[in-house]
Amino acid sequence: MASAIVDTRLEIPMSDDQLKANTPSISLRKPYGSTDLISTKTPPHHGRHSKDTKWWVVLNLAFQSIGIVYGDLGTSPLYVYSSTFSNGIKHKDDVLGVLSLVFYTLTLLPLIKYVFIVLRATDNGEGGTFALYSLICRYAKVSLIPNQQAEDRKVSNYTLELPSKRLKLAAVLKSSLEKSKFAKLFLLLITMLGTSMVIGDSILTPSISVLSAVGGVKEATSALTQDMIAGISIVILVFLFMIQRFGTSKVGYTFAPILSLWFILIGGIGFYNIIKHDTTVLKAINPIYIVEYFIRNKKDAWVSLGGLVLCTTGGEALFADVGHFSVRSIQVSMCSMVYPALILAYTGQSAYLRQHPDSASDAFFKSVPGPMYWPMFVVSILASVIASQAMISGAFSVVHQSLSLGCFPRVKVVHTSANHEGQVYIPEINYFLMLACVGVTFGFKTTVKIGNAYGIAVVFVMTLTSALLVLIMIMIWKTNIFLIILYVLTIGFVELMYLSSVLYKFTLGGYLPLAFSAFLMIVMYVWNNVYRRKYHYELDHMISPARLIEIFTNKNVSRIPGLAMFYSELVQGIPPIFEHYVSNVPALHSIIVFVSVKSLHVNKVPAEERYFFRRVEPRKLFAFQCAVRYGYNDVREVAFEETLITRLKEFIQEETWMQIQTLSMGGKMSETGRELDREIEHNEISKAKQAKEEKLREIMEQEIEQVEKAWEEVGIVHLIGQNEVIASKESNMMKRILVDYAYNLLRRNLRQSEAVFDIPHKRMFKVGMTYQL
Repeated sequence: MASAIVDTRLEIPMSDDQLKANTPSISLRKPYGSTDLISTKTPPHHGRHSKDTKWWVVLNLAFQSIGIVYGDLGTSPLYVYSSTFSNGIKHKDDVLGVLSLVFYTLTLLPLIKYVFIVLRATDNGEGGTFALYSLICRYAKVSLIPNQQAEDRKVSNYTLELPSKRLKLAAVLKSSLEKSKFAKLFLLLITMLGTSMVIGDSILTPSISVLSAVGGVKEATSALTQDMIAGISIVILVFLFMIQRFGTSKVGYTFAPILSLWFILIGGIGFYNIIKHDTTVLKAINPIYIVEYFIRNKKDAWVSLGGLVLCTTGGEALFADVGHFSVRSIQVSMCSMVYPALILAYTGQSAYLRQHPDSASDAFFKSVPGPMYWPMFVVSILASVIASQAMISGAFSVVHQSLSLGCFPRVKVVHTSANHEGQVYIPEINYFLMLACVGVTFGFKTTVKIGNAYGIAVVFVMTLTSALLVLIMIMIWKTNIFLIILYVLTIGFVELMYLSSVLYKFTLGGYLPLAFSAFLMIVMYVWNNVYRRKYHYELDHMISPARLIEIFTNKNVSRIPGLAMFYSELVQGIPPIFEHYVSNVPALHSIIVFVSVKSLHVNKVPAEERYFFRRVEPRKLFAFQCAVRYGYNDVREVAFEETLITRLKEFIQEETWMQIQTLSMGGKMSETGRELDREIEHNEISKAKQAKEEKLREIMEQEIEQVEKAWEEVGIVHLIGQNEVIASKESNMMKRILVDYAYNLLRRNLRQSEAVFDIPHKRMFKVGMTYQL
């Protein structure tokens, strides 16, 4: 059985920001009686993320990744040309210019940027905006919550593998970020913005994908109006959101064959159209057609970039979903199937449009050969549903990550799979997305209008990813400055061009994702801001060691059987709510555990390193502090109480073992003096040491027995703070609005902590207290 982490320092409590640099190293040890030490060095990666993964395992993961990662990117041929040529094709060679843009955009952004550059910036295999932010926070002290412990760096996944070569630019940038409060806040805000945009993407992807696929029925019958098509799409969307609660743990195996068939069909039909309609379209590989396209159309060409950028939708999913697979498997699937199929599909549509320039509004289905129409219609519906499913699951994941880091109000997170830890379902977010998708589909009804909104969400996320990636290149990777400049001048320039184009369409629907993001960012910022204020309040008002002893030794405070768990945000130090509780209820349980559930800037914390205990001195108080550490992708275990009790007993064993070892080392006697005197002194020391060891073992057995009795016979009582948060009297108007109205509105209408932590109501005790921030 793995043991709990033991801290050899026994002087508690102390402030979170008072940790010294000489913190003793920490090891994981087996229970008392064993002398084996377990190193906390980063273990070698196995399975999915191992560099030595067998080729057939990579191929299997590559096949599964097609079902999850590429739904959004793969269904983009349904609507890219209709959005790009929204005003029709004015010149025959415009098709070549757009095809050339599509080719180089797909090559630069999804392929080179994401598959071969961004995927290197994973956080122990996990990707996404929060993964990049967490890497930066681990390397530089830019987190706004000062709850980092020196011991957190001993977590296996925490250590970064850094190059040995140090560059002055990296040190300067790191120092600047750590000293600037504005830079810390700005990093957090752009991470929130990226998260908000991903959620906005999860609203627009189902709407545009399903609407585009259903709209293909117009080729078979003209009896259906656009309103009827929107209505059918809404029915499909509602059904899609209703089944979310059943989970998506087998999504890779279920959807991979369908999307593989989709890529084979669009690639095959594209090749057929090239041969049948116009093989000269292949000359679009020459970038001169891009130059001619801009010269010929000027401003209209620049505006059309807002529709063309939709060919990169889903590029962020490559990075966000890498944790379910591996970098190599995604590279294999992208290069072997997805990228070639997309190039053939767009080239085939271009060949068709060269001969039928009036068909730009529905280029995809019009270019499908007659006998293949109905099979493609059915597969396109399925593919669009799969693309929507992937983005909805992605929204759940990013909300879960932001919730873990205190950047989102409390919502219920349901773990839907015992095999796939990343698969979660969040009811509140699901219904929010459903209502938003229905509203967008009902309000816009056409893919062109939704495309105007969709482009902003796509490009904003890509641009923010590049900004964070450049910081990582400079500080962590120590990349050559000329390569960084090359990245900014090529990929960065392309993304800024697309961003300027999509912003031009702000009044044509582009305001929608910005409105969604603004709303979500306000919610996230309000919650995080007050969360930080509450933490600093507890830090400034925590109980001193002398006052704590005074409370425990007060004759008016009685000790009753049982174990009480006090929940607090403080990682170290006793929260002020404890004194408030004792002043109203002058009774304390025989065992007290101050529990702090904290999130580290890592994706996962190994189970054996999750619980970190300290004893509150003096020993007779029988009180402990426990920091329960989770990564931003971890889900809280069901048997939380049982696990905590087990680790507490292991901690008591470990602590006793370490004290005995200290006695043995301290019992060595000096080699000077007469032999007889040394022998007498040695015997006396040995007897005293043996007596102390026996006493320590006796105390240990008594404490473990008391813990077991409290757990099995009396039970655990959970004491939760029911804090009323108000702005102080000297606060300005903005702070009063933020704290008294915005935050408390969110707190009253969302879940409380006991609902999130699944604490039984029969064993829960709420302690009310007012915080004046």
